[in-house]
Amino acid sequence: MAIPIAILDCDLLLHGRGHKTLDRFDLDSVSDNFLFTHFGFPRNFILYLVEILRESLSRRTQRSRAISPEVQVLAALGFYTSGSFQTSMGDTIGISQASMSRCVSNVTKALVEKAPQFITFNRDLANREQSFQEFQRGAGFPGVLGVLDCVQVAIKAPNSEDSSYVNKKGFHSVACQLVCDARGLLLSAETQWPGGLEDTIVLERSSIFRQLQDIKEGWLLGDSRYPLRKWLMTPVECPESPAEFQYNLSHATTHEIVDRTFRAIQTRFRCLDGTKGCLQYSPEKSSAIVLACCVLHNASLQSGLDAWTLERTEPLEQPKGPEQRPEDRDSQAEELRKQIILEHFS
Repeated sequence: MAIPIAILDCDLLLHGRGHKTLDRFDLDSVSDNFLFTHFGFPRNFILYLVEILRESLSRRTQRSRAISPEVQVLAALGFYTSGSFQTSMGDTIGISQASMSRCVSNVTKALVEKAPQFITFNRDLANREQSFQEFQRGAGFPGVLGVLDCVQVAIKAPNSEDSSYVNKKGFHSVACQLVCDARGLLLSAETQWPGGLEDTIVLERSSIFRQLQDIKEGWLLGDSRYPLRKWLMTPVECPESPAEFQYNLSHATTHEIVDRTFRAIQTRFRCLDGTKGCLQYSPEKSSAIVLACCVLHNASLQSGLDAWTLERTEPLEQPKGPEQRPEDRDSQAEELRKQIILEHFS
């Protein structure tokens, strides 16, 4: 059934008949290739998004001639996936820059509201066992619940010139802490942190940190930036035995999944790709856009799309770990890691 997309318009009133405005836009009148090229997703997934967001988007646009949920979704997808400024994408579907901006804001808010539905760290027995099996099939690392990383998304300098958003590389960013499973599905995405915070501080302040304290079985994998904990296995700093080298190799191969996942997210959602520029929004709105893209990533994966279809090939830069402070040592975690190495890598 054809789904007509009515486009308002204030644009028509502002710009007259000469402005590029479409009275109706019929999804069935354009090819699948057109939709994928301009909006980054296949037709069925776009229609699915429209339906799950319809109520929220209709609630936000209750004017008598409001832009339809269909057009709002297309406008936002076009912006997220093109990485281009809103004017060019607005021209594609025939709405003004001001309308485009409202659409992106509305859809971003609606997707953020859906985050708890699509991004969940489920620790029940069935999910735990499935996670263990999927990770162990990959590189042989046992007991893995998820892989953890903290990544930076470039933003414009805040109006307040807040130095807390300047990261180690000297540019403004929001820090995004991600945890994903063996398939690249995000189990946790906390995107609201200033880029200048140390990764360990972000972890300690995050909601997932509180969830991890009572874990009785299994652990996350983190790189050398993080302290070793019973629920967070890190590489052996100076491996000596063949078993320790094998442990580190398995750890690195398994942990790479979260790097691959973020590379794929950046590639699909080019508004997050720092090589194309930075998000031209406040830290708060930039964080919301990142989270919205994370929700879309999970929703598309749960709908059957491949998590890594669009993955960039170049790996993320591997960070150097901080020097271990005596107070950061966890003797119980060290014994647990030795036991894992002895039982599974010797």
